Amino acid sequence: MSNADPALADLSVPLERDVFLRTLIRELSGTLQDVVGLDEASGFISVVGQRVGEQINRDYRAALEVSSLSREQVARVLVDLKRRIQGNFRIVSEDVDRIVLANTACPFAEKVLGRPSMCMMTSNVFGVIAAENLGYAKVELQKTIAQGDAECRVVVHLRMDNTPDVPGREYFQT
Repeated sequence: MSNADPALADLSVPLERDVFLRTLIRELSGTLQDVVGLDEASGFISVVGQRVGEQINRDYRAALEVSSLSREQVARVLVDLKRRIQGNFRIVSEDVDRIVLANTACPFAEKVLGRPSMCMMTSNVFGVIAAENLGYAKVELQKTIAQGDAECRVVVHLRMDNTPDVPGREYFQT
């Protein structure tokens, strides 16, 4: 038996679980940005992103039945995990020094606009997966939809000696 009120059930209200959760995350990140500033908000979201990255890394390793992912597998996993959450990432280039990715659809959709702290989810998930499997990563968010760019461009640097002057967050194997 449904608890839906027939007078309300068919109303055109743009509300369902996905929109609700994306709105919740947008408002939480916006509140953090307003209260503690962008850097601190990014830090808080980074902690969540790290934990999510660790879980996703365990899930892919288990599914692939490997103890560690190769560079090629890491690149494909980064694209696949975003595909599963309705992102549209693709590999632009890949070599021993870096994996360059581009994206035209944020999983947070329009809710990410004006909320650059939400990009720390991508940075941390990508950084944790790359570092846990390859030893080191520095994630550079060159362009982001959150900041008004037409697409995201993310560079996952894989060698510490090549990145001293590159902006971004560093991740190390634990």
